Amino acid sequence: MRRLLAALALLAAFPLVHAQTWPTKPVKIIVPFPAGGPTDVLTRVLGDKLAQALGQPVVVENRPGAGGSIGADLAAKSAPDGYTLVMATGSTHSVGPYLNPRLPYDPVKDFTPIIYVGNSTNILLVSPKLGVSNVRELIERAKKDSLNYATSGIGSVAHLTAEMFASMAGVKLTHVPYKGTQQSITDIASGQVAMLFDSVITAKPHVDSGRLKGIAISSKSRSALAPDIPTVSESGLPGFDSWNYFGIWGPANLPPAVVQRVNADMNKILADPAIKERFIGLGFEVTGGTPQQFTEVIASESRRWGKVIQDANIKPE
Repeated sequence: MRRLLAALALLAAFPLVHAQTWPTKPVKIIVPFPAGGPTDVLTRVLGDKLAQALGQPVVVENRPGAGGSIGADLAAKSAPDGYTLVMATGSTHSVGPYLNPRLPYDPVKDFTPIIYVGNSTNILLVSPKLGVSNVRELIERAKKDSLNYATSGIGSVAHLTAEMFASMAGVKLTHVPYKGTQQSITDIASGQVAMLFDSVITAKPHVDSGRLKGIAISSKSRSALAPDIPTVSESGLPGFDSWNYFGIWGPANLPPAVVQRVNADMNKILADPAIKERFIGLGFEVTGGTPQQFTEVIASESRRWGKVIQDANIKPE
């Protein structure tokens, strides 16, 4: 009995010991998207800062494919010891589960939310040849004529945003998927495609050059990168709000001490004015907060996109 009690005492003390010793080797952050993309850039900037805070190297590993599900699944199936984390997005945790019921992971049961890092918004771009200058004119035109819209693929946040726009505006829009957003720019500029919701950072150069018209921001607040462009909500569709979130998760059953350590260090990093300014320049808004607040964001966005997918009867490719 004494030996049993001693063993139980050691087990109870494990989280404290783990907190005191972790990390003793490099920490890996999986990015389930290609190198050079928004999530990758975000992760590498934060990874360098986190490495300084932890006193151990932070290695960023790109594992793209299947809309981010390959990398997310790899993280979900890793050992819950704090040495493998993942920087994922609403696409992997709030869209994918509703779009693809055969996902190899459960976005809730197989992960431990650590911190809500930030979000990015889109600009509603229209062809200059369309002859519209704001959301109200676009809706009026869509009610008269059959308009189409481009996206980077079925189930992307841009796709779901356009479908939500069509639903709230009471119009019918035809989806034209491309392999990449940039491939659609020429067709929009020429008038073959009417509109596109695109990331503010990649869309702004086309707006500044006059190649395309940027008529509205998809989120409820204006973008610091394009403060003169009104939101969709204030331009004719009250309540319209669409953005993509980024955050760090670990596998399920991650030790609370690791969650608390990473969350605390990341909140300090995100509060740095230099980091905030850097991310604004990249088209991101930093957030931070507690794991519980992050969990609430995930659940809220899951409900939002689940409804859009169901209402629009969107099916995976």
